[in-house]
Amino acid sequence: MTILRTWKPLDLSARGWSRVVVLTIVGTLCCIAFAFTFDSYSFEEGRWRLGVQPWNDVLIPLLIAPPFFFYLLSKLRQLAIANDQLLVIASTDGLTSCLNRAAFTTLVDAYLERLDRREKTSEGALLVVDVDHFKSVNDSFGHEAGDEALKLIVQSIRSTLRDVDLVGRMGGEEFSVFLPGIAPASALIVAERIRETVRAVNFRPDGAPCTLSISIGGVTFVCDTSFSELYRLADQRLYTAKRNGRNRVEVGPVMTSSRPAAVH
Repeated sequence: MTILRTWKPLDLSARGWSRVVVLTIVGTLCCIAFAFTFDSYSFEEGRWRLGVQPWNDVLIPLLIAPPFFFYLLSKLRQLAIANDQLLVIASTDGLTSCLNRAAFTTLVDAYLERLDRREKTSEGALLVVDVDHFKSVNDSFGHEAGDEALKLIVQSIRSTLRDVDLVGRMGGEEFSVFLPGIAPASALIVAERIRETVRAVNFRPDGAPCTLSISIGGVTFVCDTSFSELYRLADQRLYTAKRNGRNRVEVGPVMTSSRPAAVH
């Protein structure tokens, strides 16, 4: 029973060793089958017959094929891992390890386009997060402390989210959070939880206490839409939150409105 509970399917992905082993075995068996076929057919007589030394049809492939296939497939596995690592590097922000702007935008757009193609509506929300008075952190404690503050903020944001939610760094001290399949009321709760979690971060550069806060603008949707429209509306509400005193959350449904003046 213990064996049954701990058994897992073989990992036959391009990065798994199971794929290397299985394909090595399959390749070796194919070589043995080919050797038997080639050695057993008499072109002069035009018929099949057993070779003079049939054991060679097994022994020789067993000596040559496994090392060849194992080496080749191991190199292909290393190449697959390297490609995956390059993909991660290309789509990840180097400082905070969240998605960069291009990758975040692409993933959200792909999700929304898939919903549109299937002619289905789905609830969701997009949040835009901006760190309050971040320039003063850099000016007072240095850019290294500012980088550490951004890392702590991203960790705090992630601690409040589900596995399916996306976090992206849109540039500088601005981040975005995509919440697929979440109800409007729940989106507001999540945004407030993010704000409170960041506010509670124990950030002490050079031993001096420094309180961090964020402003959040968000938009909820229950219909077909696009990332650009969601981001535009969420950005409007972000500036409303900053204009109304910062360390605030402003979340509302998709609607057309004019963009207020930027608050610096």
